[in-house]
Amino acid sequence: MNQGFPKSIIMKSEEVCIMATTMSEIMNPGAATHDADFPHAPPEWTREDAERAAEADGIRLGEDHWQTIRALQGYFERQLKPNVRELHDALEEAFHSRGGIKYLYEIFPGGPVAQGCRFAGLRPPSGAVDKSFGSVQ
Repeated sequence: MNQGFPKSIIMKSEEVCIMATTMSEIMNPGAATHDADFPHAPPEWTREDAERAAEADGIRLGEDHWQTIRALQGYFERQLKPNVRELHDALEEAFHSRGGIKYLYEIFPGGPVAQGCRFAGLRPPSGAVDKSFGSVQ
């Protein structure tokens, strides 16, 4: 039955093995805890981080802010090299019914890409601070 494997590797059938997916989880097993509402968040990011960053900018985060943060984190999870134009267009489409990118500039006065990425714990893609792509500061 054990086929030469050490006892520590053999598992009973009812046990579940959860594989680490990030370097942080590998180096600190059991230490990483993800917020279920933000499955694509960076490992070190928390809602409290976003709230502190928003508060420093004089913004109180509402559901549309959180939806944007989720969208940004999901986009960055899927893209090896984020493209600011593509991201800008995706946000425009996602919020089209509420006014699109114009609406997002109202709730993210520092720019939906630049400021949104900061709140989401992400490094904004190059060009995000260009006023035409996501920052008004």
